[in-house]
Amino acid sequence: MSGGSLGGGLLVAGTTSDAGKSVVTAGICRWLVRQGVKVAPFKAQNMSLNSFVTREGAEIGRAQAMQAQACRIEPTALMNPVLLKPGSDQSSQVVLMGKPVGEMSARGFFGGSGPAAEPLSGAVSPGTRLHGGRQQRLLGTVLECLAELRGTYDAVICEGAGSPAEINLRRTDIVNMGIARNARLPVLVVGDIDRGGVFASFFGTVALLSPEDQALVAGFLVNKFRGDVSLLEPGLDMLLGLTGRPTYGVLPFRHGLGIDEEDGLRVSLRGTVRESNVAPPVGEDVLRVAVCAVPLMSNFTDVDALAAEPGVVVRFVDRPEELADADLVVIPGTRGTVKALAWLRERGLADAIMRRAAEGRPVLGICGGFQVLGEHIEDDVESRQGHVEGLGVLPVRVRFAREKTLTRPVGSALGEEVEGYEIHHGVAEVLGGETFLDGCRVGSVWGTHWHGSLESDGFRRAFLREVAAAAGRRFVPAPDTSFAGLREEQLDLLGDLIEQHADTDALWRLIESGAPQGLPFIPPGAPA
Repeated sequence: MSGGSLGGGLLVAGTTSDAGKSVVTAGICRWLVRQGVKVAPFKAQNMSLNSFVTREGAEIGRAQAMQAQACRIEPTALMNPVLLKPGSDQSSQVVLMGKPVGEMSARGFFGGSGPAAEPLSGAVSPGTRLHGGRQQRLLGTVLECLAELRGTYDAVICEGAGSPAEINLRRTDIVNMGIARNARLPVLVVGDIDRGGVFASFFGTVALLSPEDQALVAGFLVNKFRGDVSLLEPGLDMLLGLTGRPTYGVLPFRHGLGIDEEDGLRVSLRGTVRESNVAPPVGEDVLRVAVCAVPLMSNFTDVDALAAEPGVVVRFVDRPEELADADLVVIPGTRGTVKALAWLRERGLADAIMRRAAEGRPVLGICGGFQVLGEHIEDDVESRQGHVEGLGVLPVRVRFAREKTLTRPVGSALGEEVEGYEIHHGVAEVLGGETFLDGCRVGSVWGTHWHGSLESDGFRRAFLREVAAAAGRRFVPAPDTSFAGLREEQLDLLGDLIEQHADTDALWRLIESGAPQGLPFIPPGAPA
């Protein structure tokens, strides 16, 4: 595409968080790769508890792993050099180039007088540990990663974070206009019209940027529109008149496309199953799955594969009575194992889970959820609470290590091949029970550190058959559900949305040539 040393590029920004940046980025990537373009995704800095492990053992945001799949390439740490994993409202673990380097307060990271990051591992290279106000100092690393990708691929589609008009953070910004200005990237601003106020959001976003930043904002993309587009067109014409910037497309609302959400409680493929008219239960019964919505829940995307099965109903719960009619209870991963354990006890869910285990009713613990099911936890790293008693339903003792485990294990269980990935500080010592994915099983209680195992189709079906038998349900897994196939279908749908509802010729020009020259300044601009 580009005749220079660097490939083409585009930054997809948003008027707000959850405006649709991740899925629009994935859709543009899939559209490009179907045109024969060698394309890669990029997000300089991500804040998310949903992460993934690359083949080289680097931790990145799951959204970037999904976008890499849209590009039909393997994800790498270059695609998400900085990942922040919240541990509270005030602090996050900082993951740099796929490895954790410390815990830092928000004030310290974004440029205030907060404390330096506490190192988590002596294995981190010298010079990478963060100190108060170090976000801006990461700009060089971020730009190097982007340049390497642009030197390898025809195009790199970058995703911003939150809004580019966060004027309180602009000085140290490395993910929105900071990177756009340094890398001379054109910016496409996405707005979620389903929320309302999209025209004000578009105009206000541009008007709060400095003249230099505004010069890179090429135009807008409306997301999640319902109804007759002709009714919207007068507003788009007025927006063009007010800002001098066109709208590059109006994407219609589509259910079930929130794949690999960064945060929130959405289950991406569940919507597809619930709204499908051709996916009734194969057997006589449905199977009800209750997922405990523990604090700092991480990688809740693990249950997407369950929700993709016809006849499996997945819901998130936070009260013990909601477990009563569940055929399977899942305790998902969490960034705060001890905090989640306390929450389960405070809400009465711990007692309900222990009763289920004693009655032989199915429970599955994944990662942090596996740890809370054990006998006790020694944690001087994450919560620093030392010895904490677990629920005691699995013969497991957990000790938190400073070194984080980041692996992509392959194995077998229930007679089926399984692949997964591990992201945890807790080291489990299994003292009994049956071996289960490097964890253990006792009766109808299973525990494992493996995320993503349920995406292995044969294993998922075998597991659901065991759950149905233990629950006394006449549920039969569909013989042909392919989770990978469903994911590909969704990525193709995203590509279709771009191809059918966006001005792709104009997008080509943006990616190849950058923002148009002479775009007008919209006052008042950023505060001095």
